[in-house]
Order: sequence, then C-alpha cells, then structure tokens
Amino acid sequence: MTTANTESTGVPGVIEPKIGEELLSVEGLVKHFPIRKGLLQRQTGAVQAVDGLTFNVTRGETLSLVGESGCGKTTTGRLLTRLLEPTSGRIVFEGKDISHLSEGKMRPLRRDVQMIFQDPYGSLNPRHTVGKIVGAPYKLQNVKTEQGTKKAVQELLELVGLSPEHYNRYPHEFSGGQRQRIGIARTLALRPKLIVADEPVSALDVSIQAQVVNLLEDLQSEFDLTYVMIAHDLSVVRHVSDRVAVMYLGKIVELADRVSLYEKPMHPYTVALLSAVPIPDTKRKAKQDRIRLQGDVPSPINPPPACRFHTRCWKAQEICKTIEPPLVELAPGHRSACHFPENATPEQEATAQAAAKEDPATSKQNPAG
Repeated sequence: MTTANTESTGVPGVIEPKIGEELLSVEGLVKHFPIRKGLLQRQTGAVQAVDGLTFNVTRGETLSLVGESGCGKTTTGRLLTRLLEPTSGRIVFEGKDISHLSEGKMRPLRRDVQMIFQDPYGSLNPRHTVGKIVGAPYKLQNVKTEQGTKKAVQELLELVGLSPEHYNRYPHEFSGGQRQRIGIARTLALRPKLIVADEPVSALDVSIQAQVVNLLEDLQSEFDLTYVMIAHDLSVVRHVSDRVAVMYLGKIVELADRVSLYEKPMHPYTVALLSAVPIPDTKRKAKQDRIRLQGDVPSPINPPPACRFHTRCWKAQEICKTIEPPLVELAPGHRSACHFPENATPEQEATAQAAAKEDPATSKQNPAG
C-alpha cells in the first residue's frame, strides 16, 4: 500500500517525489486473438480477451485487477509487460510509448518492468539451481555487482526470507511458498519500478498466503515498488490494494479506491462479487444477501452487444441492450460503467445515463443511442 516516499535524482539538493506521479498509462488497450480455420488458415473470428482498457498507475501504489476467470486479467498483465503484442491501444511507461517496441528496444526496459507468475512450480526451471535462476537477470542484462553475482543472489534470498545456503539447491527441494519467494527474489534482482503480480498467492496454502502478501508489502515500502496485482480473491485484494479495477469480459466495469469500492460498490457485477466473499462473523453473514448470477459467462468470441453484463444483470433494461455505458466518474475517484448503478443517488444515475448518450464512441457503435 502507498506510503510517502521520495527518491534522490542524483543532483545535489534535488529530491524527486515518488508518490502521485504517473508511472504507467494505458489508453484503449485491445488484444484480440484470431481464430483461423481451413487449409489456408483464414481468420473466421477472434477471441476478444481485452477490449478497450483505459487506466493509469501512479508511483508507489497498488492497483488490483479483479474478476472471474476468463475476464482478461492475465492477458492484461502480459500486455503491460509486453509479453504479448497489443492489437491496438497505447501503453505509456514513464512518458515513453512502449506499445509496439521491438524486442531489442524493450530489453533495457525489462529492468524496470518485471512480473511475478502465478504458478511457483512452472515458473522455475527444474534443471537450474536457485543461484542460477535468481542470477539469470544479471547475466541477461549484463549487470555487474560490486561483490559478484553470487553474493548479490544470496542477499536477495535473505531479503525474501530464505537462507543463503539455498543457493546450490534445486526447485524441487522447496515447498510452494518457498518457490514463490524464489520467484520474487528473481523479480527483484534488477530493482524494477513496476511489478505485475499475476495471482501471486492463489496457488499457495492459506497459511502461507498471508506471509507472501506481507512480504510483498514490506518490499514495496523498502524499494518504492509499484504493483499491478492480478487476483480473484477479494479478501486479499482488500488487504493490499490502493485502488481496484473490476473486469468483466475484457472490459473494466468499475474503478475506485479500495474503501469506496468495498463500502459502496456501484456496478451490479461488483456487488455480486462482494456478496460472495466469506464473512467469518456469523451475525453479519446472516444479514448479508448472497447474489447468485444466472447463466454462464458469455463467450469472448461473441460477447453480448452494448453492456456485456446485461445477460446476467437483475437491473438490465432495454437501454442496456442498445447503448454501451462508458466508464464515467460518478463520485470523486469512483468510476462505473452502468446505466443504473447501485448505491447511487438520482443525480449520479442521471449522470451515468447522460454520459452514455453523449459519448461519441458509444453512439457510433450503437446507432439506436
């Protein structure tokens, strides 16, 4: 979570503020995976994994992407780290457009943008020792350390809660939590500015999850890290996030700070997700209304027109089938893409509907609007 930090610019007497500056900006990000059939492999359709995301990430904060499986969270993370090439849209990192940079031009930026993978078993090469795995970034980026790579790796292992003696061991000798710590150590080797964490604790036991989450928070405070956290566990998200973006079928349907989103969610999909979060207090649990969405998530190959959630929404009306609601700010820092937002005043609801009719992109896609 965000703390007040500053960093020296290298110029005597000049201190550069860390918090509040925009580190990453995403505008209209799209990723469609083509579907090809036949002998000539002609394109017959496309999987619309990510379809028009716009958001920004400021230095030192944690932005979490949440949603059901298949909503495009992991694809978004791979786009941000340029492990995937965007179909369209812009990704701007520290003022530089990295959307379509070649591999050669992206190589220096790999120092600043790193990723923690979901599977601590599949993300480590079983044939390499821990020392070789964690030291790989130094070799790939040709980075020299003062006391040698081995010493630097051993310091990283200590930093993430492992022993320097683990340097010569292999991944199969460690538990799941320890393997994830090894992956985190590898990610930290080049002191990145942005880390995309793809469900870093979902494959771990509950008893280990809290330890890894606390480790990530400690590292953020110590190294002024910025996180884009991908998760489906809303309890974990509430603990680590500054802001939360809720995704559904490749689109962001709600974006707000943590407190506002959990206490006063505005999009019906967010309300349904939060109603499924387990509550340990039996008295509070009895008062909670569990919302069970009807039907399955539509296919991203042929998503519903206009509002993509209208096929499962209990508040859907005709306008939801003809006009796509834009992601509009209904309260300070709280954006929602819904014609009939929950927990909203009549003025906020009127603002949402007026914005949909005035939005040029919406009107173009939906002539009925």
